[in-house]
Amino acid sequence: MLSTVIRTAFLYFIVILCMRVMGKRQVGELQPSELVVTILISELASIPIQDLSRPVSNGVIAILMLVILEIVLSAASLKIPCLRRVFVGKPAIIISNGKIDQKMMRKLRITIDDLLEGLRQDGYFEIENISFAIMETNGKISAMPLVKDTPATKSDMDIAAPEKGVPITIISDGKLQNDAFSSGEINEKQVMKYLKSKNLDVSQVFLMTGNKLKEFYVVKRE
Repeated sequence: MLSTVIRTAFLYFIVILCMRVMGKRQVGELQPSELVVTILISELASIPIQDLSRPVSNGVIAILMLVILEIVLSAASLKIPCLRRVFVGKPAIIISNGKIDQKMMRKLRITIDDLLEGLRQDGYFEIENISFAIMETNGKISAMPLVKDTPATKSDMDIAAPEKGVPITIISDGKLQNDAFSSGEINEKQVMKYLKSKNLDVSQVFLMTGNKLKEFYVVKRE
């Protein structure tokens, strides 16, 4: 029993480390080669756990070999575009200038329901408002609305707007995040002054974010 626990914990850390090395992606964003490697790694990790007669090193070596092959393939794909097209493919236009390319849809083997679902997930519910739609290599549909349906931006209206920067998490679940002040854009004195103006204490805040314009967003703990 103890041997199984130790093997499981060891392989768990090995797999996590390998996945970190391969990069950060959500499951839906994995390319075909990355998905295959992920499945194979899980299978290889389970073998030494299920069969205690097999050395753990066999599974570790096989997992490391897969990760190395994936990294080499990714690096080669960056240098050789044709290799990337073979293993990853290329995006395909399925709506062009408002017209659905039915031939391309048949080639990709996607139905109109798949297309409509993909558009809804991208925030578009009316297909007649779409100018272009592209099937990405990870299976996601990216859409661009017609110009008349594109929201006006501040630059379109000739309105100057200062850059806010990336919102920084200052308080999380009642705890002050000290690394929030490392950028120098916000300091602890400013945060405490704002909380005092709202009659709040750090422990009473569930979430607090801020930007370099000193604009704060606060959610109280319940």
